[in-house]
Amino acid sequence: MKLFIGNLPYDINQAEVLELFTQYGEVITANLVTDQFSGRSKGFAFIEMATRSDGHKAMETLNKHEYKHRQLVCREAKPQKKGKRRR
Repeated sequence: MKLFIGNLPYDINQAEVLELFTQYGEVITANLVTDQFSGRSKGFAFIEMATRSDGHKAMETLNKHEYKHRQLVCREAKPQKKGKRRR
């Protein structure tokens, strides 16, 4: 199950995102979206959990959960649209 996590603090790193989600089950991939020039987090990430039940557990627990003074948004990721990419 692939999850979208929004409203992450800008000073978060890949290891912290991974640590936050491994509490709820096996994480297959963790993709923290960063600015290509500064390397700083853009405030959102995509996490792929091994099972749907782990994904639901993480989603229910972390949605609206306060982390580093920010209220996280955690929901199922929508499929990526096909077409032109922005540059």
